Amino acid sequence: MRAVVIGGGVAGLAAAYELVHGGHEVALFEAGPVWGGQVRTFEIGGGRIESFYHHLFRSDTEIVALIEELRLGPDLEWIDSNVGMHADGRNYPFVGPLDLLRFDRVSPLTRLRLGLTALWLRRVSDWRRYEGQRASAWITSRVGREGYRRVWGPLLRAKFGAYAEDVSMVWFWGKIYLRFASREGGLFAKEQLGYLRGSFGRLVDALVAAIRAGGAEAEHGVAVERIDVAGGRVRGVTLAGGRVVPAEVVIATVPSPLFARLLPELPELDARYSELLGSVRYQWATVLVLALDRPLSGIYWLTMTDDDCPFVVAVEQTNFVPPERYGGQHVVYFSRYADPGDPIAEQDVEEVLDEYEPFIRRINPAFERGWVTGRWLFKDRAGQPIVHMRYHETIPPHRAPAAGLYLANTTQIYPEDRGQNYSIRMGRRVARLALADAERVRRRGSPAPTLP
Repeated sequence: MRAVVIGGGVAGLAAAYELVHGGHEVALFEAGPVWGGQVRTFEIGGGRIESFYHHLFRSDTEIVALIEELRLGPDLEWIDSNVGMHADGRNYPFVGPLDLLRFDRVSPLTRLRLGLTALWLRRVSDWRRYEGQRASAWITSRVGREGYRRVWGPLLRAKFGAYAEDVSMVWFWGKIYLRFASREGGLFAKEQLGYLRGSFGRLVDALVAAIRAGGAEAEHGVAVERIDVAGGRVRGVTLAGGRVVPAEVVIATVPSPLFARLLPELPELDARYSELLGSVRYQWATVLVLALDRPLSGIYWLTMTDDDCPFVVAVEQTNFVPPERYGGQHVVYFSRYADPGDPIAEQDVEEVLDEYEPFIRRINPAFERGWVTGRWLFKDRAGQPIVHMRYHETIPPHRAPAAGLYLANTTQIYPEDRGQNYSIRMGRRVARLALADAERVRRRGSPAPTLP
């Protein structure tokens, strides 16, 4: 069977890897200049680092198994996490449950309610019970107005902007549940997070090498111009420049708006599917990365709760792995999720640093520009799908409206949030689905059943 995979992020790489292992003829095309998508890397001080920060949870079993399969297991490190919360000019550590008792920004009663609510969500594995509920309403009912206004509300607003009040409770449940899943040994155990020595770019490289070793064509810097469909089934793709690549199966791992543009006849094929693709809304993911000549704080993951702060989290990578890996420099990510019309979409790195500098100084009042040895700005227009309360009703099926055509992107990861583990799982599952469908047609001469 001949298959084409569109998109060289980890979902596309995982799909191509699965198809190659099945003995099929595969062509993988990535429009960008490098592999990896949101896991792409660059260099600081001679060491590779992700453009968008990444780590693993203990529950990320799919990616851990793949790392082992690709013989990178000895370099997967599990490191005690170091997280905190910034509020009103003060950094509060949140390593263990006792830290909650010291969080004097809210009343003792609210601290108790925050802790009990987290414990409750830790024990609830059935996320379906929260479908159709707003996180804002559920949180307020459990922790009170003070807990929502001072702790969780600012985080939802920083992540989802104007859509914060409508975010699904399922999304919030997943965030809390995953954090506890990385604590082995009970409530007082430390959270451990995983990182691949040398960056997750090594996993991307190993996947590309394995795909090519299996005989696949794998090219980046090559854009697919359109998906070719005739007679109700996919026939292949046309690349920019006019080259036609025939295929019985096409798996697209690109954002929903791009998928719709690649298949202009979609409204005629299936108006409802076209409507589902058009209903998705994304927040831009933007990250300012600074290399410093000294530490900014002692915390790896510092969540910002001040309403006026333009970034949602400061992730100090070198409080997680040693600065020696980056030539002795200290590396900090400042993350912001923005609506498409937000000014940051057009700003350059110096303009963003100018805006962020007073708020970086809130983390460490001694901070000054002279500390900065390097600066980078990365943006992704499809960084975060907005998971609203009725989101589960708007997810398009993996099977697209033409036989042999499949979609696998971050809008379909629900109930989990986007992440390497779930993208890899989805890419491999959709590849298996495509193979099973093709085999069913071959053996029985019957079309594949309709599945979500």
